[in-house]
Amino acid sequence: MEAKTSKASLTILTDLVLPGETNYLDNLFGGELLARMDRACSIAARRHSRRIVVTASVNHVAFNKSVPVGSVVTVEAKVSRAFNSSMEIYVDVWIEDRQSRHRTKVNEGIYTFVAVDETGKPVQIPQLIPETKLEKVRFEGALRRKQLSLVLAGKLKPNEATELKALFS
Repeated sequence: MEAKTSKASLTILTDLVLPGETNYLDNLFGGELLARMDRACSIAARRHSRRIVVTASVNHVAFNKSVPVGSVVTVEAKVSRAFNSSMEIYVDVWIEDRQSRHRTKVNEGIYTFVAVDETGKPVQIPQLIPETKLEKVRFEGALRRKQLSLVLAGKLKPNEATELKALFS
């Protein structure tokens, strides 16, 4: 199975925030944004694995700025690391100023997807080759995030989390 680059999974979804998608402050509902992020991550995971994919977890979401009604929202997702059957997908959310077209990052998240066959059984996926500096930083961090998640879930003993030990020694 041939390894792939992050850019091969890049998924960009752009949409407008409509009044029916906003709260009483005329800002996009957080759940609506999460759904958009999940869809973009799902497409990125499928592009990487060429398999059916399912959301395994939402590892991190940061709502840094509100997204007002009428905003043009762009969700950019790509695989940051591939393991055996699971993938970490990093997603960045931007809004665009209508006049200047200047983009502002308003949100980010980290999702985990698993590639499965038609019966729902996990399947092997291609490895990932990071290319840019940011891709390499996210790639390296992905193993630490995975090990931390496994330790917290009781699926990995803390003394076996090699990447976490390196942080504290």
